[in-house]
Amino acid sequence: MKTIVTVQDAVTAFADFMEPTDAELDAIEQEMPVILADVDLLDAQIITLDRIPTELDNRRLRRARRRALAARVSLANRTINETVPGGAA
Repeated sequence: MKTIVTVQDAVTAFADFMEPTDAELDAIEQEMPVILADVDLLDAQIITLDRIPTELDNRRLRRARRRALAARVSLANRTINETVPGGAA
């Protein structure tokens, strides 16, 4: 006879102490423009998967790529200008 295992361990595995820290939430908040730009790029790419891209689709893709790149450059420039505690670079 096999024993039945409860799902209690799976449910309590994500207890309150497993929540993200304030620093992790701040990092996510700083990266949110990049995440949203990447989502827009993926949406534009998904639209063109099952058909031949039209001129409008190509414009949408180029615009989404530019936004994603601009968001990444902006994030990189922000993180370069921030100082790291302890003098490390």
